[in-house]
Formats: sequence, structure tokens, C-alpha cells
Amino acid sequence: MLFGIFIYDGVEPIDLATFGVLSMARRIAPQIEICTIAPKAGVVRLSNGLNVVAQFGVEDAPVCDIVIVTGGPGWEDQSRSFATLEYIRRIHASGKVASVCTGAMILAASGVLDDATATTKRSVVPPEVSPLARMRDMYPRIDVREAPIVDTGAVVTGGGVALCIDTTLHILGSMLGEQVANETARILEYQRAREANRNAEAFLAGQTTFTSQ
Repeated sequence: MLFGIFIYDGVEPIDLATFGVLSMARRIAPQIEICTIAPKAGVVRLSNGLNVVAQFGVEDAPVCDIVIVTGGPGWEDQSRSFATLEYIRRIHASGKVASVCTGAMILAASGVLDDATATTKRSVVPPEVSPLARMRDMYPRIDVREAPIVDTGAVVTGGGVALCIDTTLHILGSMLGEQVANETARILEYQRAREANRNAEAFLAGQTTFTSQ
């Protein structure tokens, strides 16, 4: 089972915890494979200077069972990139797509969240405007929820920053079974944080974290 991680210049390094969760999950489910995809293969400069290497560009990326779009300050440039948006539409039409943090803003720009429910990062340092509020203002066709995770079946969107861990565990649970997700959370020593986030979700507006359509 191949998981693609979409990265680009300006991704927040903590969003690579998505890759880290999958890496640990391979100890439980060795059939997991992971690849990195960027607008172009090669060196990608993340936010604040960390360089990583993308194995594939959007033109030669392999067919993945799911592609997870990461977030970070570079999302604004990617939301205006024809090649990136076309890639998102293409994988959405043929498979499953997900996002963590402000990666959802790229999905929104591509149109794959239209007439669906979604979430994204909400907490920022003033005077920056919350991406959650920006999504509501910019994309009125999206039912924007203040929730850690929203799963509509075809698309999974996760909330801000560290919730990329919870989102990836949720994806593992839906694709490989909850036992794989639970055991991965255990070896990550993340069970208490995961449960706290689930409880917070139940509290938020009386809604549940994992919604479906």
C-alpha cells in the first residue's frame, strides 16, 4: 500500500510528522510504502531552511493509494500553481486525497472540497488571520468545521500542526484497520494525546471529529 506525501517549498517541518507516523506504522504493517512528491523532484526547501529531497514530481509521481498534502506558509503559492492544482484534481478523481494543517487550503483552491465538509488550521500568531476563517471567507461552497479531523470518505482534512499525527493515525485506521492505528499510537507513546484530542472534538460545538457524507 503506497502512501504519497506531497511537499513543497515553505512546508512547516512539523508536518513531516505525517511521514514519521507512517514510518513507525511500518513496524506493525510492513506492507506500507511511502514516497515523497513535490511540484518537481529534487531538493525542497521547507519553512525556516530545512532541505529535504522529493523523490518524484507531479508529472512522474506513481499511483498512490492515498496522497497526503502537507501544510505551511508555502500553501499560498501552491494554491495558485496550475500544475499543483491539476495534480490534486487528478488524484482526487482516481483515488483518495487528504491534507494536514493548511494543506487543506490547497485542496480548497483545487475545488475538490466544494460542496463538502472540511477543516484546517485555526490557531495563529496575530495579526495573521486564521486559515479556518480564511477558508470560510474564500470558499463559501465548503462547509468549514472547527474540528480536529473531518473525513468525508473521499477526502480527509486535518486541523492544525500537531494534529497531523492524529490525522495520519485516523487514515491508517480507515485503510488498514483500527488495530494498526492503535498499535502505532502505542509505539509512538501517543495514546493519551490522541484520546485527549478525541475528547476535545466531542466537546467542540457538540460535534464529532470524524464526520462523513
